Amino acid sequence: MLKLDEVFYNPAKHMLREKKKMLGGWLQTASPFAAEIFAKAGIDILMIDMEHGPNNILSLIDQLRAMGRFSSVPFARAPWNDMVMIKRMLDAGLYGILVPFVNTAEEAEQAVKSCKYPRAGVRGVAPSPRAPGWNMNSMNYMEHANDEIVVMVAVETPEAAQNIDEILKVDGLDGIFIGSTDLACSMGYFCKPNTPEVRAVIRPVEEKVLASNKFLATVANGFEAAKQLYDRGYSLVMVMSDGATLGNAAMKNVELFKEAYPER
Repeated sequence: MLKLDEVFYNPAKHMLREKKKMLGGWLQTASPFAAEIFAKAGIDILMIDMEHGPNNILSLIDQLRAMGRFSSVPFARAPWNDMVMIKRMLDAGLYGILVPFVNTAEEAEQAVKSCKYPRAGVRGVAPSPRAPGWNMNSMNYMEHANDEIVVMVAVETPEAAQNIDEILKVDGLDGIFIGSTDLACSMGYFCKPNTPEVRAVIRPVEEKVLASNKFLATVANGFEAAKQLYDRGYSLVMVMSDGATLGNAAMKNVELFKEAYPER
């Protein structure tokens, strides 16, 4: 939430507009403690997951508060391309929205309009929620929100990949997130995003986004895989998640323990 004399400025928006590299992490456990830990570590963008995580508006706000002392920029993945839910998420105080399963330019336009106040969009106008500062310095937020909030949509189907030229023409859309696992599944390659057939669909999407004024984003399994994506031109890569990172660390330590003391 903005301080009383603070004007809304989103550093991530400007870095991504310049296609600079940013490190991302998922928050999928609805835990403010995880949000605080990741934010203290200095991850650039923290994506609260309201599509696959057990989050609601109150747990979203709890995590935003936990991140508030640190420099991490709060994003969230919406559960759907729904203007009512997106409005409520933005009013909570997010700086960026990822809208899943966007397949056409019309759907991308709907996502953008849901994130913009009139007349650029249809986001409901209210100075009283958390994002505008409980009506204490609302114009410092509201006059800048349309320019500062990041709007990103996910390409997760062959239809979306086929329509990427038209999607990239949508005014107000900032970035394209390639959901490679969902894309693979929708093509009949269940959880196999690295098959040649899937990569053949992804490559032209990458090339077209990189040649546009939109930034390119995706997810990776660890930093070594992320580095290859950054080197290909991706600006935002989601490199870890609170639940999966903790789970992997736990399994690794159990494995090391069992190797060291097989007989206990």
